Amino acid sequence: MDNAGMKKGIVLKDDWPGYSLDLFTYPEHYHEDIESVYIPHGIITNRVERLAHYIMDDFADNNNIMVLCVLKGGYKFCADLVEFIKVLGRNSNKYLETRVEFIRLKSYLNDQSTEQLQIIGSGDLSFLRGKSVLIVEAIVDTGKTMKALLKHVETFEPKMVKVAGLLVKRVPNMAESLTDYVGFEIPNHFVVGYALDYNEYFRDLNKRIHG
Repeated sequence: MDNAGMKKGIVLKDDWPGYSLDLFTYPEHYHEDIESVYIPHGIITNRVERLAHYIMDDFADNNNIMVLCVLKGGYKFCADLVEFIKVLGRNSNKYLETRVEFIRLKSYLNDQSTEQLQIIGSGDLSFLRGKSVLIVEAIVDTGKTMKALLKHVETFEPKMVKVAGLLVKRVPNMAESLTDYVGFEIPNHFVVGYALDYNEYFRDLNKRIHG
């Protein structure tokens, strides 16, 4: 498989059951709420490190990168990804200076993606003008949210824009083409953990993704 294919993520099949909860520790108060460990922490960490390698290669001609982190779900993924980029830079001759800015989007109500997108926080992203931008998002499905964000970002005339998504869901009209770096392609299941929430619950399951 070429690099382009590998950038599109590890594919979890529709019948992937995850790992039994008995194999892991987790907060007891979630015992009735989660069914399995869908993606263990070690696998997430290793995949995020690999994405950092791809990003370093693709941004090699740039001295710096503006990272636009989509809150709240993306903060854990973003923090780990940026740390790996820094470590790789310190251990090579391709150091890439990173600056992280945050934007918060609201497009989910309960477990359903809504039509309406709200950009909360800085609507003025003029600091992106002429910059090489990496948008970091935890999960992408139909791409409605990402398309709206990309359209908004492009109005500020960045030099280039790439998108990193930890998870891309297989849904009708899935937005795979919008995401340049994918951690995992997963079935259309609602998942929590690693800063992904359900109406603000489960954010403390910060090391694994649960189904």
